[in-house]
Amino acid sequence: MPVRPTVLTGDRPTGPLHLGHYVGSLRNRVALQRDHRQFILVADAQALTDNAHDPAKVSRNVLEVAADYLAVGIDPAASTICVQSALPALAELTLLYLNFVSVARLERNPTIKDEIKARQFGRDIPAGFLCYPVAQAADITAFKATIVPVGDDQLPLIEQTNEIVRRINRQARRDILPDARGLLSRISRLPGIDGRAKMSKSQGNAITLSASDADIIAAVQAMYTDPDHLRVADPGRVEGNVVFTYLDAFDDDSATVADLKARYRRGGLGDVELKRRLARVLCDVIGPIRQRRADIARDPDTIRDILHAGTMAARGVTATTLAEVRQALGLFELTKPDKCPAPE
Repeated sequence: MPVRPTVLTGDRPTGPLHLGHYVGSLRNRVALQRDHRQFILVADAQALTDNAHDPAKVSRNVLEVAADYLAVGIDPAASTICVQSALPALAELTLLYLNFVSVARLERNPTIKDEIKARQFGRDIPAGFLCYPVAQAADITAFKATIVPVGDDQLPLIEQTNEIVRRINRQARRDILPDARGLLSRISRLPGIDGRAKMSKSQGNAITLSASDADIIAAVQAMYTDPDHLRVADPGRVEGNVVFTYLDAFDDDSATVADLKARYRRGGLGDVELKRRLARVLCDVIGPIRQRRADIARDPDTIRDILHAGTMAARGVTATTLAEVRQALGLFELTKPDKCPAPE
């Protein structure tokens, strides 16, 4: 039987998951889990890099994120769901890898630069946040993952992971860690309903996977379209129109969507009709997920059992990789060699 490729992915438990997560990664995870060896990390330690002032928020959202995973179709019999902070090998690998990357390189990482700007850290950057690419490299390599489903804004992190991999392999004088590649979904980045940024929990422009029909309708009604499309008869712009972006991502009837675009461009299609269709589509997508999530959330002990089993399995995998890296780097081993028995 051929070896299945290993996938590593995950999310920070800082709040409920949303449609951006769904199109950016969750759908890919469901599709990959049968033919790949997949590990899904609830990245609570990473979430502390900009939430250390409120660790309780991170802790209480671990079960919430796990419930979202199960609701969208992640099968714990096919995917290993584990908790980052309960895997000590990840922290030790991060510490070791920090010696193979410079502060200047971390500051040049486009993903980190954008996130620092968005959070308005200035120079008051938490060290853990700046070193996030190294921690992610530890996550990916600990599982020897070769595939990482990401949005396009995360690709620089994969590049930096592979830089660290190559430095460790050169130091070890053999290939002990594999390169990874980012796997983009068809819609790799979903804009927020305001049209000004990607969908984000922190920016309040997201539609969660547990949103009610009323919440979905209200969010769609607030969506950015074309500010120059003032009357139904006016020609409108499809490019940059958030409603059409969402229809491309979620409406399976691509022929009808193409017809709507043509009508909108030449005039004769109003925003109200367009948004009404999108609201129906999103309610159809989220409704079943919301119902499954409600059922799952009634049994938190089962969610805990799934996380415990997955984390224990992941501990073995990550501890093995750590031992290989320590040996390859020639670190001191505290254990004594077996002594020969004294002659009689």
